[in-house]
Amino acid sequence: MAAQNHDLTDQQWTALQDAWGGCAYCAAPGPGLQKDCMQPISRGGRYTIDNVVPACRSCNASKCNSELTTWMRRKKYNERLFLERHVLIVRDLTGVRPPPESL
Repeated sequence: MAAQNHDLTDQQWTALQDAWGGCAYCAAPGPGLQKDCMQPISRGGRYTIDNVVPACRSCNASKCNSELTTWMRRKKYNERLFLERHVLIVRDLTGVRPPPESL
């Protein structure tokens, strides 16, 4: 596997946990939340602010290296709500805003 750039800082991880307020998938409260890569490392993912979410041990183990949307559909989680919230949280934490024509 080629070397990957993993640039999630401790401050970003803390901010992600605060923003989600629990497991990003099932809303289970912390402590003990784990870093889960939405796109798994084994599938080319990296530990970055836009790819990592806090996950409880159960969700993280269940998802393993599955493709995110396939896993969410199998678990009957609200995929759209998750993805919309993820975009808003990452935009808020990074300050990145969409171009006006996409609003």
